[in-house]
Amino acid sequence: MFSHSEGKVAETIEQQTAKVPSDIYLWASVAAMVTSLTLKICKQDHRALFIGQWAAPFLLFGIYNKIVKTEGSE
Repeated sequence: MFSHSEGKVAETIEQQTAKVPSDIYLWASVAAMVTSLTLKICKQDHRALFIGQWAAPFLLFGIYNKIVKTEGSE
């Protein structure tokens, strides 16, 4: 039916991210949340919002990493 193949850039990214342990993305997300909370407590609202928005992308990178490791890049 339909044949799907990844481009060179996506393939390279998948190979590199597969080397990173999934825990790293989880801890990066937690660190972003803690840093954001700390900045909020220190009345640095704009920086707190900026750093706090990093948590979701880190978790998404972790999910992507896990998918690549379990399903492969094919």
